Amino acid sequence: MPLLDQVADWLMDQALGEASIETLFVGCCERLLAAGLPLLRGHISYRTLHPLFSGVGITWVRGQELQVERFPHTDKPPPERWLLSPLHYMIERRMPIMRRRLTGEEALLDFPILKEIKTSGGTDYIAFLERFDTDSKDGIIGSWVTDRAVGFTDAEIESLTRLKTRLAVACKMGIRGQVARNVVTTYLGPSAGLRVLDGQIRRGDGETLHAVIWYSDLRGSTRMSETLDSADYIRALNDYFEATAGAVLEAGGDVLSFIGDAVLAIFPIGEGEDGAADGCKKALEASSKAGTRLAMTNKARAKRSADPLIFGLGLHVGDVVFGNIGVPERLSFSVVGPVVNTVARLESLTKTLNRPILVSAKFADTLPIAWDSLGHHTVSGITEPLEVYAPASGEFAA
Repeated sequence: MPLLDQVADWLMDQALGEASIETLFVGCCERLLAAGLPLLRGHISYRTLHPLFSGVGITWVRGQELQVERFPHTDKPPPERWLLSPLHYMIERRMPIMRRRLTGEEALLDFPILKEIKTSGGTDYIAFLERFDTDSKDGIIGSWVTDRAVGFTDAEIESLTRLKTRLAVACKMGIRGQVARNVVTTYLGPSAGLRVLDGQIRRGDGETLHAVIWYSDLRGSTRMSETLDSADYIRALNDYFEATAGAVLEAGGDVLSFIGDAVLAIFPIGEGEDGAADGCKKALEASSKAGTRLAMTNKARAKRSADPLIFGLGLHVGDVVFGNIGVPERLSFSVVGPVVNTVARLESLTKTLNRPILVSAKFADTLPIAWDSLGHHTVSGITEPLEVYAPASGEFAA
């Protein structure tokens, strides 16, 4: 079937591009339909490498909005719906192709989902499995459904069988690109990760940014590391990071690194007269959200007799060098510069001044709200004493 062969050629062209898997699959289904294949439904599922999800399922139904389902990591047994599905059956038996007629004398509805597909109008069902290599668990598995009364023709089945390999190649390239983005954004953050993918990978690559710098630190972490078992200590760290770094991300900031139990983040300052004030406001709003999140976390910790978590936070404004540092074989994409040292020293003063949030004079001048002046303080590593401010009582308490 020449038109279906054109779809296969189109898939090979897409393998060289950067289309998302969703765009790729929608394009494939719509081209099959335009080529004369009476397609009612198409589906693919695949494993992925993502901190939140173990796999993705994409379902196209003619005339309906695309359905994308992401399957979260879980320690629970697989759901019964999956265990009773034809796709699971094929994976367990390494079957490359399965066909089930859904109507007529040859109908075989031996899986629950086939009854659902028949009810929605399906007459013929073809499932396929294509592994990316013989020893790998990675690949795509999916299905095609038609609503033509006589089902798929032999020629269409032959064409779809050839097509599945081309579809797998295009999906493999797309999944690899997706996984690369997942990994770099998870470990480097969205801004740094995308910069690396765009080619900023050599030592010394980088740029100067004007930004608000956030540095928060967990109190009592040394004692916790000595008294808690490893599982409880990691849980405490993740509770703290979820509250603080989670609030930064929610407010539009970039988390650059976790330094032990400290969070280093930035809020890039955009152009315009209000850019710096907006960045400072976002950072303070994030500090308030972090306090609220941690209060809820501490209520849950109290129920299991765990100690409350407390953090100190320093905020500053200035120019930072945002780029690759380290040795050529092992790099870190982060920010460096005097302002980073300053914000870390501000955070350390929260212990002695007994205020959870401290900001520099430059930060306070940039954002005109009620501030408490806490005077000038000498800290190690900085020649001039730091002029320190804290939000006035009732303002953005952590």
